Amino acid sequence: MTTIRVAAAQIPVRLGGIDDNLETHRRLARQALQDGAEVLLFPELSLTGYQLGRQVPTLAMTAGDERLRTFAREFPDLLIVCGFVERASPGEFYNAMVWLRGGEPCFVHRKLNLPTYGGLEEGKLFTAADHLALCDAKPGWPTATLICADLWNPGLVHAAMLRRPSLLLAPINSAEGVVSAAFSNPDGWALNLRFYAMTYGIPLVMANRCDSEQGTVFWGGSRILGPRGETLAQAGGDEQLICSELELEAIAQARFDLPTIRDANTPLVRSLL
Repeated sequence: MTTIRVAAAQIPVRLGGIDDNLETHRRLARQALQDGAEVLLFPELSLTGYQLGRQVPTLAMTAGDERLRTFAREFPDLLIVCGFVERASPGEFYNAMVWLRGGEPCFVHRKLNLPTYGGLEEGKLFTAADHLALCDAKPGWPTATLICADLWNPGLVHAAMLRRPSLLLAPINSAEGVVSAAFSNPDGWALNLRFYAMTYGIPLVMANRCDSEQGTVFWGGSRILGPRGETLAQAGGDEQLICSELELEAIAQARFDLPTIRDANTPLVRSLL
């Protein structure tokens, strides 16, 4: 269990078209299995699209929805992580990622940081989560999941890293110009992800979309980074599946050289906060 083969699926997504999007997921899952992947990450809200507005209640589902179970049963040997709108209670909806493994949904991460700046209005649509947990991608590989803007709150990333994950999954929906004309999303994400991977010695998988939705252009650029911030695989601007193998020993060496997690000094940070 010292290695794991991970994959990111960079895909176009049809707004509101869950059935069509599931077919895209199936096609990429088959390709991932052919490439020997053990973990397959899809983008944020990969089953529904992003600019949902008042469609949120009609597109929401529970993690136990039969459509998800059917999909999971088709790929029992692959951990699939895909984005959906989770219905928790009447009127309570989350931007979430569901883990499908062994033919069943096994874990859900709900987005913690809902952006309401620039062209982003998630706070009007979803409930913000207040819980952060790890789940094993496979034995020996505790894994954190952070969705898009979760990674733009350094406190949330630090809290996740203090749990000592061996892998970070970063599903996003990043579009050009959505923050402002002066802010480059592709450049910002490249800097953000490399910083976290290198600082915490954490390999990560980022999956973004590669299409347009209501005039908004998603730029792709999905990537897999190693624990020193090195790029192991990177997609261009079109549909693509990228894969890479990760090693626990490489993580151990990176964290021995730069022991950010070991030396985090949480009591001091707590007192300063």
